[in-house]
Amino acid sequence: LDSGDPGWGSCSLGVFICLACSGIHRNIPDISKVKSLSLSRWEDHEMQFMAENGNELMKSKYEAAVPVYYYKPTHKDCQVLREQWIRAKYERKEFSEPGRNFTYEEGTRDGMLMKRGRDNGQFLSRRFVLLEREGTLKYFTKYDAKEPKAVIKVDSINATFQPEKIGNPNGLQITYLKDYSTRNMFVYHENGKEIVDWFNAIRAVQLHYLKVAFPGATDAELVPKLTRNFLKEGYMEKTGPRQTEGFKKRWFTLDHRRLMYLKDPLDAYAKGEVFLGSRDHGYNVSLGLPAGTHCNGAWQHGITIETPERLFLFTCEMESDQQEWVKHFNNVMNAPMSPQEYTMEAMFKHRP
Repeated sequence: LDSGDPGWGSCSLGVFICLACSGIHRNIPDISKVKSLSLSRWEDHEMQFMAENGNELMKSKYEAAVPVYYYKPTHKDCQVLREQWIRAKYERKEFSEPGRNFTYEEGTRDGMLMKRGRDNGQFLSRRFVLLEREGTLKYFTKYDAKEPKAVIKVDSINATFQPEKIGNPNGLQITYLKDYSTRNMFVYHENGKEIVDWFNAIRAVQLHYLKVAFPGATDAELVPKLTRNFLKEGYMEKTGPRQTEGFKKRWFTLDHRRLMYLKDPLDAYAKGEVFLGSRDHGYNVSLGLPAGTHCNGAWQHGITIETPERLFLFTCEMESDQQEWVKHFNNVMNAPMSPQEYTMEAMFKHRP
């Protein structure tokens, strides 16, 4: 999980690790014995073992057969993803031998997750069923209910771990398209392995569907189309389409080309969404607000997004936020659009 700072070593596994991962390794003492590179006393045989092994060699052993869809976390990812990756590799040895049957690929996954109520914010136990042959994720309000409360097409799902926002270390945000708008669903499971298994099972079904939809595509082309982390989230103020209304504080989520804004970070539905196309199709972003804008908000660092239809005006509290949002907007607008993104753009234009 390279953070560029391996200040620690596992003298039983022969790998160098960063501070964040050293804590996880310490939790599995049967497998990993952790020492500081600078503060611990190293025996000669331990130093010899590290020299004979090391990260590259151990990677070829413990990551010999990682499935294409399996999400490999980096040092930026949350604790539950990093811990389960480390346990899967070294404790369960899931990826050491090719040809193993993975729990993520069983075709059906059926179990209980705690789900946040759309209106009251309470977490209640709900049954979820993932079906590869249908390409759907369903959930039921009662375990033995005949009809699901929702049937979600897996190809419209994004899933991303959001422990701080959800207030649970295993909190997962699932977003999907429902009637042309994005629905947010917040779930968790007390068991870290269980929630990470759900996450990778969703990715496995997504990859299965993408291979059918894009028969000529390589794995490297398809993996970026699986679940993805949000590019940026945070508060900005925005004004309405006439730009005479007051600036109101909203929570913004940038999910690739979709910029969603919500009253509260845990709202089930966005109040609105902006599609960000490419620059050569009339999309642009600039620092500041148009001359003459009446800015009644407390925040002064303006951003103007231009779409073929209208301008969107935002303000940020800090200049650093403004610079970061604009950097992400520019990156998205500089990238060429895929055929699927043209379809999404058309859908946004014709939304009710």
